[in-house]
Amino acid sequence: MKAFALLALAGMSAFALAEEPAESAVAVEPTIEQYHYGMELDIARVISRSEIPDVCGITPAYMTYEDHQGNVHRLEYLVFGKGCSNG
Repeated sequence: MKAFALLALAGMSAFALAEEPAESAVAVEPTIEQYHYGMELDIARVISRSEIPDVCGITPAYMTYEDHQGNVHRLEYLVFGKGCSNG
């Protein structure tokens, strides 16, 4: 009986030592910044870019990037869609 109690106690101690994930480890969605002409950007690494849609006209596109301090930014800018044709 004592052996069973010790085994159960040893099994439960692993749960007691488990830690909650740190708040900094939880991914936080960055706020969307609007690009304007002449805006200076500190881009160290591009994380992702949205696909340019098949529309004819101006449409928003997004880029998520990391600056040289390691902060993540999400930028919205305008592009001309890929859906126009000349014929």
